[in-house]
Amino acid sequence: MGFETALCDRKGKEFREKSKVTNSNNKTSKKSRRRQKKMSPVQKLFDTCKDVFSSSAAGIVPHPDDVQRLRSVLDDLKPEDVGLAPDMPYFRRMLPNGKPAIAYVHLYESDKFSMGIFCLPPSGVIPLHNHPGMTVFSKLLFGTMHIKSYDWVAEDPRTTTTAENPSLVTTPPDVRLAKVKVDSDFTAPCDTSILYPAEGGNMHCFTAVTACAVLDVLGPPYSDPDGRHCTYYLDYPFSEISVDGVTIPEEEEEDGYAWLKEREELEDLIVYRASYTGPKIVEK
Repeated sequence: MGFETALCDRKGKEFREKSKVTNSNNKTSKKSRRRQKKMSPVQKLFDTCKDVFSSSAAGIVPHPDDVQRLRSVLDDLKPEDVGLAPDMPYFRRMLPNGKPAIAYVHLYESDKFSMGIFCLPPSGVIPLHNHPGMTVFSKLLFGTMHIKSYDWVAEDPRTTTTAENPSLVTTPPDVRLAKVKVDSDFTAPCDTSILYPAEGGNMHCFTAVTACAVLDVLGPPYSDPDGRHCTYYLDYPFSEISVDGVTIPEEEEEDGYAWLKEREELEDLIVYRASYTGPKIVEK
C-alpha cells in the first residue's frame, strides 16, 4: 500500500512537471506566433532580402524563385509601412537655387545588399546612372514618376565621326550605343521594377511628375573599393552621331537607341540624408 502511494505521488509529480513544461511550451509557441503575426512589412522585407542576397556578389543574379519572392514582398509594401506620407516636408523642400531637394532615407546596408528610399518633390530628377554588377528592385510607393532606362547594345561599337556632316556631335571614345528599355510614366500602385547586371534597364533616370517616393533594394550595393562605382551619363539621340558600320535594324525606330557618354560627378545633384521614422528593423 505504501509502495502504491509513493508511486502515485511520484507519477502525480511527474504529471505536474510535464504539465508545467507543456504549458510553458504552449506559452512560448503562442508568443512566437504572436511575434510572427506582428512582424512589420519592412521587417519581412529585410528578412527576405537577407535570405535572397545571402550569396550576393557582383554579377550574381538571385534564383528566379527568389526574385519573384522578393518582388511579391515589395509589391505589397505601402508608404505607411516605412513611415512615409505624401504630406511630409521631404516632398516639398526646395534648394536655394529653386530646384527640388531630393532626400534619401537610409534603411539598411551591408556588403550583400542595401535598402533605401528616395523622396522626390515634383520635378525632382535623379540623373541617368548605372548599377554595375547589381540586381536592383525599385518599388514606387506613391506618386507618379517617369522612368527612362537603357541597356548596352551587345556589340558595343565605338564611335568614329564621319566628315560628311560637320554638324554631327564630335564623339569621344567613351561614348557607347545603348538601347532604350523603358520610357514611360508609372503611377503607384504599380508592379515593382527589376533590373539586372546586363539587362532590364541597368542605366536609368528618375523624374518626379508629382511628389513621389521610390524604395530601392540593391544587391550587392555600390562599393568603390570593389569597383562598383556609380557612373552618370549624358544621352544623345542616335541620329546626332554617325558611326561607320553602325545601323539600326529596319524593323526598329532610331528613337529606340541613344549614345551614352560618361559625365563628370554632378556638382548640382544634391541629395540629403533624411531620418528613417518607420518600424524598427531587427537584425537577427
